[in-house]
Formats: sequence, structure tokens, C-alpha cells
Amino acid sequence: MKTNINFQDADAFYESLLDAHQGLSREQSELLNARLILLMANQIGNTALLQACIAAAGEAATRPAMAPHLHGI
Repeated sequence: MKTNINFQDADAFYESLLDAHQGLSREQSELLNARLILLMANQIGNTALLQACIAAAGEAATRPAMAPHLHGI
């Protein structure tokens, strides 16, 4: 599992993600996130890798928040 930033343009991705949530209700925003997660998981396709990502995200969720931008992946 890659934990270092591996984006061609992380800032552009982050801005696109913020733009996608613009004007959505909380429920719509959560639905967009759920659909995005499933689409990205389908692109990865490797169950073991996806499970490792879930575990890493769970561990990161219990640590203090960092900048809102891809730090501490």
C-alpha cells in the first residue's frame, strides 16, 4: 500500500473534490463520498489492498487531525 503522496496534481484533485461537494446537503455529500469510494475501490480491485487501506484509514481516524489536505495519509 502506498502511503506517500502519489498524485500527479494533489491540489487539483482536492479542489475538484471540494467543487463536487459545492451546494450539496450533508446527505448528498455523504452519498457522493460513498459512491466515490466504491468507484475508486473498483479501480483498485485488490481485496487485500483495499482491506489494508481501510485499516490504515481507521488508524489515522483516531489520530489528531492534520491539515485538511492529504497529510498523514
